[in-house]
This record gives sequence, C-alpha cells and structure tokens, in this order.
Amino acid sequence: MNEKEKYMKRVLELARQGIGKTSPNPMVGCVVVKDGEIISEGFHEQYGGFHAERNALSKCGEEAEGADLYVNLEPCCHQGKTPPCTDIIIEKKIKRVFVGCLDSNPLVAGKGIRILEEHGIEVETGILEPECRALNEVFFHYIETGLPFVAMKYAMTLDGKIACETGNSKWVTGEASRSQVQYLRNQYRGIMVGIGTVLADNPMLNCRMAGGRNPVRIICDSNVRIPEESQIVKTAKEQETIVAYCQGDLEKIERLKQKGIQLLQISQNANGSICLSELMQKLAEQKIDSILLEGGGTLNASMLEEHLVQRVYAFIAPKLVAGAEAKSPVEGHGILKMQDAIGLHNVDTTFYGKDICITGRVGEERCLPEL
Repeated sequence: MNEKEKYMKRVLELARQGIGKTSPNPMVGCVVVKDGEIISEGFHEQYGGFHAERNALSKCGEEAEGADLYVNLEPCCHQGKTPPCTDIIIEKKIKRVFVGCLDSNPLVAGKGIRILEEHGIEVETGILEPECRALNEVFFHYIETGLPFVAMKYAMTLDGKIACETGNSKWVTGEASRSQVQYLRNQYRGIMVGIGTVLADNPMLNCRMAGGRNPVRIICDSNVRIPEESQIVKTAKEQETIVAYCQGDLEKIERLKQKGIQLLQISQNANGSICLSELMQKLAEQKIDSILLEGGGTLNASMLEEHLVQRVYAFIAPKLVAGAEAKSPVEGHGILKMQDAIGLHNVDTTFYGKDICITGRVGEERCLPEL
C-alpha cells in the first residue's frame, strides 16, 4: 500500500462514522496531511451539517497552507444547506487534493475538480476508486437512477424456509444475526414489508441498536387491511410510517391519517397489486434513497421481477424444518430455466454466530470490493 492509499483508507474509516446519519447525502471523510503527518480530520456527521472538508479544515489555521487534502468524493462546488467545500479548500491555500471518485450529482460532476485546478491547486483522482464507490453505493444509485437503492433481507433455514408450516418463525437465526439486522435497519433510510407480514407477525419494524435511527416504515397494503390496533399504527406518531395502497375504506383511511400514518395512493397493476415501480418513484421524491426490504415471499418475488432490487442479504441458519407448504423467501412464478437464474455478483460471506450471511449485488457484474 502506497502513501496515497494509506491516507485514503483513513478517509474511508472516517466516512463510515456517518452511516445512518447522512441520507440522502453520501458518506464522506477527509484528512489534511502536511510533511507526512495528518494535521486534521473530519467527516460528514449528519444531513444538513457541514461536509467533511469543512469539518476538517475549520480546525486548521495557517498550518493548512501548502498541505495535501484527501477526500473520498469530489468536493462540492455549489451552495446547498452548507457553503461549497471548494471555497474553504481555496481559502486555506491547500496545495494538492487527492480524490477517491467523482460525484455523479449534476450540480458537481467534475465542476469541483475544475474550480480547484483553475485556482492553481493540483488534483489527482481515482485513489482507491472502487472502494470509494462501494462505500456510497446507495448514493450513486439514487443520484444516477432517481430511484431508491433496495436491499432485500431475509433469514432462512438451510433447507430454504423462512417459517415452519405452522407459520412459526421465531427465531430462524440466532442473536448475532438479529443484532446485525438492527445495524442494517439503522443503515437504510426505509424498511418495507407487505401487509401479509404485518398481519402474521404484528412487527414494530424499528431499530433496536444503541444510538440507532428508526427507518421510515413502508407497508404495501393494496386494500388498506392494516389493523388499527397493530403496533405499527399505535406507534405511527413516534416513527414515520407510510401505507401504500390502491383503494380502501375512506373512513378508515381518514382514521389512519389522524393516527399519524401517511397514506400514499398508488396505481394498481394488472394483478390487482400495487405498482411497485410507481411506488419507488414516489418514495424517491420524498428523499428516501434506500430501502431494506424485509418482505415475505410474494413481495420479494414481485420486487425482483420488476428489477427493483440491487442487493441481497441472505442470513442462513444451520437447521432444517422441512415441510412442502413451509414458506420460502422468494415465491412468485419463478424462473423456468436454471441458466436464467438471477445472479449475485461481488459476493461476500460473513459468520454471525453459527449463522452465515451471504450478500451480493443483483444484476450486472462489477469489480467492486465488498465493505
């Protein structure tokens, strides 16, 4: 590992401290280096707060003059909730800037680099670029497609069941896996399930890790069947909740609104279900940039069929329950030929206690390292 990569590794460590706090902004870290020593560090701590470069450079005085600055994403050059980062880089008389990857946001997209160079600052890009893009896979997908990044998560037994034939599912996986799921709920902006999951499990769908952030709950409920006595309805004023529906009882809809639920009417598809692509568009308009999909087999299959899933987290427990009627994590009509199976790329495996989690990207293969 050369010196540039060493400092960029530190930048990525800092950036990860913003997990669950910066959405829909990217996670960004920054280090300022002079005479071979780090003289200041910073990261984007929360949405609406100062960006990483300003957080790092605001700690510096005149000693920043002639220093090098490392950042994983191209510095912004536009006025948003905070001033442009290019301004303070120029003001502090930084000599060289090393960037991990360019920003896909049309407001930046190379303009930040150009402004720095026009002010006599040397700029080098592409330092650990694959790692930098992988860290912000949600941001890049959201900016480039205008849709939320969807990660499908499920827990199943070794024989591919998410519950016994009786419907009992507590617990498929062990405590370590369930703790990791809380980490994922903190990481993703929204959490989505179908009405079947609500009716069967009466879940809370909150984040139960220390210091975690509750995701926005999104319930796909075509005919507004959600019980008014469910935990989700009872806690809607404490945790943002969206019920996506096609049609339903107007009086019940009004009662749900009064209890704090946002009702989002979506078109009906040919099968009489919610048009999921339209739902994704409307969620993106609300700056929901990422969704942890914890649906049952039907919703999971529909999301995959409409090419709306970007990542899979499969937690597999070393146990067998059997049963021809026991539910599986992905149902639907299924693939007819094995050669047409949906593939995962950039696959990573991690043990949580006795369980194993397999995660990978859905779709076109890319040479990106896993985090």
